[in-house]
Amino acid sequence: MRNLLAVVAALLLAASPAVADEMVAVKAGYLMLTPEGKVAVDQLSINDQIDLETDLGFDDSENYFVEAAVQFGDFRFGLAYVPLEFEGTGVLTRSINFNGQTFDANAATTSDVTIDLLDAGLTWYLVNVDDLPVRVQVGPELSVKVVQAEATLRGEVGGLATTETESVDAPVPTIGARARIGLSDLLSVSGRVGYLEYDDNSFLDADAQVEFSPIPMVGIFGGYRYLDVDVDEQGVFIDATFSGPYAGAFVRF
Repeated sequence: MRNLLAVVAALLLAASPAVADEMVAVKAGYLMLTPEGKVAVDQLSINDQIDLETDLGFDDSENYFVEAAVQFGDFRFGLAYVPLEFEGTGVLTRSINFNGQTFDANAATTSDVTIDLLDAGLTWYLVNVDDLPVRVQVGPELSVKVVQAEATLRGEVGGLATTETESVDAPVPTIGARARIGLSDLLSVSGRVGYLEYDDNSFLDADAQVEFSPIPMVGIFGGYRYLDVDVDEQGVFIDATFSGPYAGAFVRF
């Protein structure tokens, strides 16, 4: 997936001279997300829902991410790669069924979840005004998120050490909006939100960001991201949020 992002970024850079109003931006940053909520795999009852903090003791995910975007006229195309890693150690207070195995109560467990998120989005700025004291850009955004996730639980089943792993690969389309306000040549603020709901399942992705560019075409940014996932389908149950701050640097061409 990292190779895919590098190829797409190279294509964006190669294409930039074709349109006069085109701008290419490349960002790299550090993201810290705190998990909250419950998950289950092949649950037999509500007691099989595992609390990410209380039962598993999940730590925050702290990892780097990269993003490339190109704007041509009123349109913006962006591609981002965001890897997430969560690990935890806890003691189960009750027996829990996970992926067909019943893990023993009062036994130490370790667990980890890895998620590779590739996010591609196209925005159409219906409002794209740059002849005011501030530049205003607002428009709808269609995004497709390719999610590759793997969850592993290690504990005891019938007193024997057992490891169970389940993986999920799925594309998740969302519809939302993006806005950016350039307060000056040095400072701008932006925000985006994407949402999908189907058959009582839902996915919400939102973030807000501030950019500061003391040097033309180079700067730093910081923001806050919020993911809300609610899925109960094909033996997989997720009712969780992942939220936290991020910061990094960018360059534009």
